[in-house]
This record gives sequence, C-alpha cells and structure tokens, in this order.
Amino acid sequence: MYACLFFEQTKPPLWLKGRIITDKIMKTKLWEKNTQVNAKIETFTVGRDREMDVFLAKYDVLGSMAHIRMLQSVGLLQTNELEALLGELKKIYQLADSANFTIEEGVEDVHSQVELMLTRELGDMGKKIHSGRSRNDQVLVDLKLFARAEIEKTVNSVSELFDVLISQSNRYKEVLIPGYTHLQVAMPSSFGLWFGAYAESLADDLQLLLSAWKITNRNPLGSAAGYGSSFPLDRQLTTDLLGFDSMNYNVVYAQMGRGKMERTVANALAGVAATIAKLAFDACMFTSQNFGFIRLPDEFTTGSSIMPHKKNPDVFELTRAKCNKLQSLPQQIIMITNNLPSGYFRDLQIIKEVFVPAFAELTDCLEMTAMMMAQVEVNTKILDDSRYDYLFSVEEVNRLTLAGIPFRDAYKQVGLEIEAGNFKPNKSINHTHQGSIGNLFNDKICGYKDAILAEFTFKRVKDAEIHLLE
Repeated sequence: MYACLFFEQTKPPLWLKGRIITDKIMKTKLWEKNTQVNAKIETFTVGRDREMDVFLAKYDVLGSMAHIRMLQSVGLLQTNELEALLGELKKIYQLADSANFTIEEGVEDVHSQVELMLTRELGDMGKKIHSGRSRNDQVLVDLKLFARAEIEKTVNSVSELFDVLISQSNRYKEVLIPGYTHLQVAMPSSFGLWFGAYAESLADDLQLLLSAWKITNRNPLGSAAGYGSSFPLDRQLTTDLLGFDSMNYNVVYAQMGRGKMERTVANALAGVAATIAKLAFDACMFTSQNFGFIRLPDEFTTGSSIMPHKKNPDVFELTRAKCNKLQSLPQQIIMITNNLPSGYFRDLQIIKEVFVPAFAELTDCLEMTAMMMAQVEVNTKILDDSRYDYLFSVEEVNRLTLAGIPFRDAYKQVGLEIEAGNFKPNKSINHTHQGSIGNLFNDKICGYKDAILAEFTFKRVKDAEIHLLE
C-alpha cells in the first residue's frame, strides 16, 4: 500500500511521511550517529539476542511503566504524557503476554522495539521514556523480572512434585526394599524412606531457590550504565512499583549484579536438577528386570524396533540427561563472566542464550517426573527373594548386642555364620528413631517445606504488577 502511494504521488501524504521518517530514525541503532555499522558486524554482535529478548518483552514493558511513573513524579514527564505512554505500553504488554510480540527486522533488541512502537503512535513523546536510563539497567531489570516469574513457576513445580513424593512415601511406608552401599546389598530400607528422601531433598532445593529469589528480587533500575544519573531519580519509587524487596543500593554493584544474579539462580536450578537426575537414575535402575522394584504403566514406556519385549523408561533417561545438562549451567555462566572487571561488557549478552531457556527445560522435567511418580507401581514382595537375606545381618548383630554380647563380638559371630552359610535372617525389624523406617517424620519434612515457601514474597510481587497494569 505504501509503495503504491509513492508511485502515484510526487510526495507521500504528511501523515505517512512522518511515520516513515520515524521508522527510519528508530530502526537505526539507539547508539548510532553518522556511521552505519557493517552488516556482518551487526549480525555477529546481535547474535541470538533478538530471539532471547522476546521472552523479556512483557518485563521490559513493566519496567518502562514503573520508570515513566517515576519520571512523572520528579517532573521529567507531564501527566498527560504519562497517561498516553501508559496507554500504549499496556497495549504492548498485552501483545507480549499473548505471545504476539515480535522484534522487527533491523531492530536491535526488545528495548529498541518498544521505543519504536511508542514513537510510531506518539511521536517524540515516545522517545522520552529513556530519560535517566541505559539499556544496561533496562536489561538488568528485565532479566530480574523474568527470573523472578520463572523462579515462582519452578517453586510451584517443585512443590507439586514434593507433594506427590510425600503422598507415595506415606502410602508405601510399610513396604521394605533393599538399601545399598557401593551398589551392594546393605541394609533394609523402605519405599517410605525412598520417596521421602527425595521429597526432603527438594525441600532443601527450595532453600536454594529462596536464596536465589532474595538476590534476584532487588531493583537495579536507576543505575543507568552503572554509574547513576544526574537526573533526580526516585529509585525507591520504582522499587515499590515493581514489588522488589529492596534496591541494589550501590549503582556500580547494581551493574556488577549482571551475571552474578544469573549464576546464583543457575546454582539453585542445578540443585533441583541434581535431585531429579538422581531420582531418574534410581527409577531407571529399579524398573529394570534385574531389580524389578517398580513398574511403569505401559503407556509411559517406549518400545524397540527389533526387540518386541522391550518397555523402556525413556522419560526417566531423558530427564536424567536434561538434568545433568542443567547442572552445567552455573559453570557455563562462570566461564563467561569469571575474568571480567567491574562495569558492563558485551560478554554478558551471551548468558541469555543458556539462562533463559533453562527454566522451561527444568519445569518440563519436574512435571514429567511428578506424572511418572504418581503412577508408578511398586513391588510389595521384593524381600521374599533370598538374595536379600543378608540385608538383615546388622539387625541380627543389634539383637545380640541388646542381649548383652559386646557389639564387636556380635559382629564377628554373625560374620562367621555368613561365611559358613549358616545365617538365617529374622526379617522382623523395629526402627523407631526419628527419620527411620518406622518413624519417617514426614510431617516434619512437610513443615520444613512449608516454612520455606512462606518466605517467598510472591503475593507482593503479583499485587505490584497488577497495580502497574491497572
């Protein structure tokens, strides 16, 4: 349509001319002056940033909404300008929230795209949103808001898996299984202990996520390029508007937080991934015919193209691999950032490529593990097999000790019986101390988890975001 207008008229209409000029100006880089960057240099330096920035779009809008409210409060925007900008930003937020936001060809990043969209609709007014701000603190706040939202999703998924494991622990607490050391038959355990152990591990992982949340939930906005601004910015106002617990007080440290925040969150994600990877290994091993402790429903397994009897635990195998990969995430971030001095460097951009997708991958693993563990079928007769008789050797040593024989003598007596092939197990056991087969302490584990969950300030964040969008 626009091309036809040019052919039919000697000049474009005034309304169109202004828009074309605006687009031309705004599609240059925010930092470009008289020299246009080489195309290959641009492709290399932008890299996958536009792809990653789409995930940050709605958070960029939220940050801008808080920023311009603050600008109006200190006299750098008029009230009518604030209202117009907020109206357009809410439209852009809806596009991003419905996955319809795109970064156009030739636009460098999400910040440039949002400013372009505002300037198309509002003219020069759209250019005012960058006052007192750099793309450095802009992307910092975007990443923190994004990570904050993703941590909440991760916490919810961890909590759901925790509930499944505790439920299964209570359901099968009376069913004994072999415990192993060095993968050798060791002592009696139970499904109650096995399921419950992974639940408690996840509770500890929530502690890591809580620490990551607290470091993430601090406001860097107003630090600009890392050295603040001569504008009279009210950083406490943007902190409150965005629901942060506090600000990063020192503007230099705020910029130093880029990379540190991602590494801290990555460590927490890796902790969860380590728990799930270990559980997946156990599940793969326990479903094999040589163990036969648990069984998956047929619809949860895959087959072989040559062996018709095969029922493979592919979900657990893929979960193990994905979670092992996620455990490398902190190291990847360390290797990108470990030799950087203070201040901003373009190296930091690369972190997005490994950090942003990690949350969805871990959430998928958590959801699949919860589904599998809720439907797993347990073998209730495992210890009827005589290969597990030696599990009860320590029980016999303890009985003799309680009868008055010194422990070391009782140990030797039972050992000699085993060597002579005369050991006859007594399979009745009586473990009563805290956290043992007969006293799982699952209520304490649940209380521990609930106390950690109560420390997350999810509601405050949600309320702040709702207020911004009103």
